[in-house]
Amino acid sequence: MRTGAFDELVPDVLGEPYLAETISLPPDEEGAVVATLVVRRAEQPTSRAVLHVHGFCDYFFQTAYAEWWNERGYDFYAVDLRKYGRSLRPHQTPNYVTDLRQHFPDLDAAFHRVAERDGHDHVVISAHSTGGLISSLWANERKPKIAGMALNSPWLDMQGGRLVQGLGTSVIKQVGARQPTRQIPRVVDGVYGRSLHVDHDGEWMFNTEWKPLDSFPVTFGWLRAIRLGHDELHRGLEVGCPTLVLSSTGTRWPKAMAEDAHDFDIVLEVPQIRQWATALGSHVTYVAIEGARHDVVLSREGPRTKAYAELGRWLTTYVD
Repeated sequence: MRTGAFDELVPDVLGEPYLAETISLPPDEEGAVVATLVVRRAEQPTSRAVLHVHGFCDYFFQTAYAEWWNERGYDFYAVDLRKYGRSLRPHQTPNYVTDLRQHFPDLDAAFHRVAERDGHDHVVISAHSTGGLISSLWANERKPKIAGMALNSPWLDMQGGRLVQGLGTSVIKQVGARQPTRQIPRVVDGVYGRSLHVDHDGEWMFNTEWKPLDSFPVTFGWLRAIRLGHDELHRGLEVGCPTLVLSSTGTRWPKAMAEDAHDFDIVLEVPQIRQWATALGSHVTYVAIEGARHDVVLSREGPRTKAYAELGRWLTTYVD
């Protein structure tokens, strides 16, 4: 299965030992499309690998996470999906698709390179937030040979009350089908982004052109795709491998920077993650990390250490 052209590995924007390759994919209605595969190899040759998928308004920059996997004998790969991060091109609407299956060729191409081209027969899928939804739908449909799936705050339902989930979703689906590029009016305060970025209240450096502090615009077509993905997940999936779901212990909605912005998920509703985790398959482990942020591996040191301990325990018990 050759789904894209092989290009030479080049030093990544993160600097060596991170390398990257651009994967050419069939064009869509906006023109040329690419995905980008980043790799950091373990010190010793290995047949084990992890393939990581980022969330919405995001891209791979979590180097400490990659190094954690390397230390355990895994080659680490991360894919920047079409229209995200390294793969975003000037002619494209950031992050925009009208069907989450439009990302399946990106994952097919990345997985092919990891498993077949590079010879890894023990592959773990890692994903965060929207990437957790996309990866789960992909695994359920494609049935790849994967050893495990580690999901960090996966987006399993629409946050908001019953009005949003009922009437709101109906409007989203209708408008999204007819006017997919129409933007949804919303106000983003940027608290989450500022809680992470080293130049504000966090400890992480990332490119704010690829991960804006106040997010990218959201279109009706894209959100319709998300809700249809949620519908499919709620009917029940089978990703076919041991699955770990990590999240914070709760959700808060701070309007300004405060301790809540650091100690809770301020993007998704944790009860929804807990509710729908078992819809992913027949073997799911769920762990809530007290004091964790939405991106659990970008939490403060204490919760972050706990998260890695739980990830290691799951890896040792069910995957390795």
